[in-house]
Amino acid sequence: MSDAAVRCSHLSFSWPDDTPVFEDLSFTVGTGRTGLVAPNGSGKSTLLKLIAGELRPGTGAVSVSGALGYLPQSLPLTGDLTVAEVLGVASVIRAIDAVESGDVAEEHFTTIGDAWDIEERTRAQLDRLGLDDLTLDRTLGTLSGGQVVSLGLAAQLLKRPDVLLLDEPTNNLDVDARHKLHDVLADYTGCLLLVSHDRALLDRMDRIAELGRDELRFYGGNFTEYEEAVRAEQEVAEKNVRNAEQELKREKREMQQARERAERRASNAARNLKNAGLPRIFAGTMKRGAQESAGRAGQTHVHRVGEARARLDEAERSLRDEQRITLDLPETHVPSGRNLFLGQGLRVRLGDREVFPGQGVDLTVRGPERIALTGLNGAGKSTLLRLVDGDLEPAGGEVKRAEGRVAYLSQRLDLLDPDLTVAENFTAYAPHRPEAERMNLLARFLFRGAGAHLPVGLLSGGERLRATLACVLCAEPAPHLLLLDEPTNNLDLVSVGQLESALNSYQGAFVVVSHDQRFLREIGVGRWLRLADGELTETGAPEV
Repeated sequence: MSDAAVRCSHLSFSWPDDTPVFEDLSFTVGTGRTGLVAPNGSGKSTLLKLIAGELRPGTGAVSVSGALGYLPQSLPLTGDLTVAEVLGVASVIRAIDAVESGDVAEEHFTTIGDAWDIEERTRAQLDRLGLDDLTLDRTLGTLSGGQVVSLGLAAQLLKRPDVLLLDEPTNNLDVDARHKLHDVLADYTGCLLLVSHDRALLDRMDRIAELGRDELRFYGGNFTEYEEAVRAEQEVAEKNVRNAEQELKREKREMQQARERAERRASNAARNLKNAGLPRIFAGTMKRGAQESAGRAGQTHVHRVGEARARLDEAERSLRDEQRITLDLPETHVPSGRNLFLGQGLRVRLGDREVFPGQGVDLTVRGPERIALTGLNGAGKSTLLRLVDGDLEPAGGEVKRAEGRVAYLSQRLDLLDPDLTVAENFTAYAPHRPEAERMNLLARFLFRGAGAHLPVGLLSGGERLRATLACVLCAEPAPHLLLLDEPTNNLDLVSVGQLESALNSYQGAFVVVSHDQRFLREIGVGRWLRLADGELTETGAPEV
């Protein structure tokens, strides 16, 4: 696989409405693991589709050296397909079964080729991805979202691809499934190009590629090293901007001083000529000479100011817009040790299924605890959050809630009215705040100017999260208990950083469901609970 590579030459692509995505993009990605990063909407998934041949470029060329495997973000799988059909091995297994039953038709041997060990390889691949309990005749409709993603990856790996494209492969995966994925990709020796917002996965890459409209910039090392390199670049850029600003001020000051000196000299010269009694024609010649000399000096200073302004513009172009959220939320403060929620023996029945069987679940939340709720998909984490919120009544057990507002951010982010603007939604949550204060707070959540007056229904996922956080955290009354269900799903890395900033300003208690271990550590989680088999246990922080 040493020759495995992806090459794009002068690649351009636009949407049907002529909105450009890439312009004259050229790069080569060779063997090794490459993480592709950029904000949402920058074209990462589009680039993978162009490489995979699902889209055609407007201009330029794409070439892939070696066999290609591609796992898209949205898997085109139906519920009627069997596991064997998804893996692409159903026809081979049927042919092997036919031969072993005595049918030696030539078409069976053609179908089998050299894949006599296909069932053993298939089982081994499924086992590596934590799918050892799946039978090959099981249908997709019976699988969880995480199992479908792992199955899709297994299907690509069975092709033994030289080049592997993965678009958000950790979507819907729980912690155990993510660790399995990490191990599998660590053993892959071809050319891997991976799009992900999972920083733990990106930290296992050999290099990071940052996508721009006309450039792919490569940084050696993993995502943490990429962040350090970007931070160093930012510090240099900020210093260059400060120096360029000072230089521009100095050149403007010197130009103004030169003009004032020239005006004084001209005024003095005019008086001297008048007092000297020289002939008019001679005095006019001297005056014009002085004016021309002052004009040349002035043009020199104008040129210097223009050059200084150009250097400032160039320095500012190198400066990244970090878009950080900075907040102070004293209204959310909760006294230490105050009981916010007490649940004992909580039981829930959803249809015929009892979610917390036996003695039920016990949960106590005190202020200002920061609690991570972990567990496999389907364990009942979202159900437990709904119990704490009061959105769901328990079938049994005892619940006590302290006075004070509880805010619940579900995975759907559906708290706000999509037909109202950000500012109108904010007014509904904080009606007694003065308008100037509301607009200032929205600006701190990066909704400035016209951005505050966009309908919520038109916002991206990251923008909608920021709008929801603004309304919830600055509401009247402020929440003392915050419940978050997979808040980083579908967020780009910039938006995840903004969420971390907002939560680190929050002074109340929260319970958060997330598979993103780094995110949980960044927001200062101090208590770790795991929900498994209907039981809730304290686990302590998991190993990275």
